[in-house]
This record gives sequence, structure tokens and C-alpha cells, in this order.
Amino acid sequence: MPKLKSNRGAAKRFRATGRGKVVRSKAFASHKLTHKTTKRKRSLRQGGELSRANRKSIKKLLPYL
Repeated sequence: MPKLKSNRGAAKRFRATGRGKVVRSKAFASHKLTHKTTKRKRSLRQGGELSRANRKSIKKLLPYL
């Protein structure tokens, strides 16, 4: 059986933790930062864990995750 290709866009956005959970980075942190509060920008720096509902669809895009 041939190797499966992973979706390259998803591979750049998600990574797996040691226990198999999927980690993502938060959106809206790249530009127009002057009108966002310092607290909001600080919280955008931390990544977030993917919800269980979305984890299944990401596992399809990244078969070796």
C-alpha cells in the first residue's frame, strides 16, 4: 500500500502533542495590532487545543499525526 499524502496547509497549522491531542495557533494575531489591547495580544500568543469535534477531520488531513 502506498504512503498517504498529508495536506500541506494543515501540516503547517497543526501539530500533535505527546498524548495525541492536536494543538493549533490562534487567529487574528498577524496584523492590525495597534487597536487590539495588550491583554488580547498576549492571549493570542498562546496556542489552543483543538476541540474533539474538529480533531477527527484534522486526522483525515494529517494521517500520520
